[in-house]
Amino acid sequence: MKKISIIGSTGSIGTQALEVIEKLRNKFEIIALAGGHNKELLEIQAKKFKPRYTVLGEEGLEKICSDKENDIILVACSGKVGLRPTLTAIKNGINIALANKETLVMAGDIVMAEAKKYGVQIIPVDSEHCAIHQCIKDISLVDKLIITASGGPFLHKSVDEMKNATVKEALAHPKWHMGKKITVDSATLMNKGLEIIEAHHLFGFNYDDIEVVIHPQSIVHSAIEYKDGSVIAQLGLPSMHIPIQYAISYPQRFEGIKSKSFSFSEIARLDFEKPDYNKFPSVKLAYQAGKVGGTMTACLNAANEEAVFAFLEGKIKLYEIYETVEKIMSEHAVILNPSIDEIFEVDKITREKTIKYLKDRHQL
Repeated sequence: MKKISIIGSTGSIGTQALEVIEKLRNKFEIIALAGGHNKELLEIQAKKFKPRYTVLGEEGLEKICSDKENDIILVACSGKVGLRPTLTAIKNGINIALANKETLVMAGDIVMAEAKKYGVQIIPVDSEHCAIHQCIKDISLVDKLIITASGGPFLHKSVDEMKNATVKEALAHPKWHMGKKITVDSATLMNKGLEIIEAHHLFGFNYDDIEVVIHPQSIVHSAIEYKDGSVIAQLGLPSMHIPIQYAISYPQRFEGIKSKSFSFSEIARLDFEKPDYNKFPSVKLAYQAGKVGGTMTACLNAANEEAVFAFLEGKIKLYEIYETVEKIMSEHAVILNPSIDEIFEVDKITREKTIKYLKDRHQL
């Protein structure tokens, strides 16, 4: 049995991971479960899955990630809280199933260097990166990564409609059920920007060799183009159970929750189009941040997160998220080879600047 711990067990990815594990009860032993603030759900999970220990909040995450009995740790929490535990697990030689975007967006160079140093595998959980991971056999023969995006709830809306969008409209994703923050990121396509940065670090590709394609059906989760022009894609229904199971079971495959559920005849058609970067400028901002490097990606991430929180609280309009991130990035003094402590300091300062900027702008 593979021994696993889950950081973020009470969140969207964490709860779905436990559904996968319940189906594969004879394949996994749960060492620890760590939840955010949902004490009641964590208690229910503990009674059902009987981990050796549970953790509520940030304290105790280092202990989980220092326990070498773990074969793999699923980092499914959201936000910067996932970064230090991930590094701790890597230094203890524990493989990572990574569903936390901030870990690589904030400190991808450091994380991937440490993984190489300690011989640790980082298996992506995001459906797009999981798809690329499944497609690549010999990375030296790959010319381009193709990341798909559903286009979110505003794909067929005008810029004016987006500018006046309500929180409810932004949270009405047509294909995926996710947490509120990432759902808003999907509406602005910032999630795709963050995934571009993640892909750069996970697979070592230049930003110019990472392409985004709008695919409303969310059936092709991503693809790669080989040097000879062959394109290999990974397809599946829009369910996170499949990439979660792949990541925690790798390199094995088992019959799971969604096995044998795909039908080409029922899908009928697949559409693709170029993204409108004038309508969705977040993608351009992410490319820009990634190419600058250093702490610029941490700045992008922190400014976006605070702006999204303000939008969710009804304090700003949707399009002000873009404007805020662009403004904060334009004033950022980049540190090109930062330490972890410097990255967290940039994160802290950027959040403070973003909150002040929005307060001054709106007299919040």
